[in-house]
Amino acid sequence: MSALRAEALTRRFGGLTAVSDVSLSIEIGELHAVIGPNGAGKSTLVNLLSGTLPPSAGRVLLGDTDVTGWPSWRLAQAGIGRSFQRTNVLREMTVFENVRLAAQASVFTPGSWLHRATRETAPIEAARAALVRVGLEREGIAATLSHGELRLLEIAMALATAPRVLLLDEPLAGMGPEEGEKVAGLLKELTRDHAVLLIEHDMDFVFAVADSMTVMVDGRVLEQGAPATIRASAAVREAYLGNDA
Repeated sequence: MSALRAEALTRRFGGLTAVSDVSLSIEIGELHAVIGPNGAGKSTLVNLLSGTLPPSAGRVLLGDTDVTGWPSWRLAQAGIGRSFQRTNVLREMTVFENVRLAAQASVFTPGSWLHRATRETAPIEAARAALVRVGLEREGIAATLSHGELRLLEIAMALATAPRVLLLDEPLAGMGPEEGEKVAGLLKELTRDHAVLLIEHDMDFVFAVADSMTVMVDGRVLEQGAPATIRASAAVREAYLGNDA
């Protein structure tokens, strides 16, 4: 069974169709990359899968549960974690406070019957574990972090919600080669027990880490398959990768 499946997802903004009839599925242990030129609909697709936007048509299934139209907070509690194209951290708070706040949202809802001790200790333990996992065990205000560290902090915040599925929107944006290598290693490690959907423009990175790929152009799926299939596709080379791919 797929961890996350999209079936004919479509999103219209008035007369503009940003995502049109997109279907894909990812499983635990798989890193699925979505690539395409700017304006292809990639970030809109992530917004549909994460509940930030409701679809105009189509379905989203988390495991065997139809979660179409669920709001983002409910999907986060159901097992979908995400990072954003632009870092979405509270810079005036500490590194640990950012991650603990994300963890708290996953263990407490209005009307929750969780024991008070569990509500207080579980987020702390989850935050510590998430920071260890991304290799960001440092103190201080988030505003003092480097750009690459902010990206890792956002991944830690997603991990602290105990997701089965991770949606990562351009986690390498603005990073240097050394930081990129660190994230590549982290993603390979995370894929062992998560289903990961990745949007990224660095094609060397994508082809190095992806198990499967979807190529989008003008809101539609142009090609899907293994990295070797995508690299060999004449249609993909013409539309996006270029003849040197």
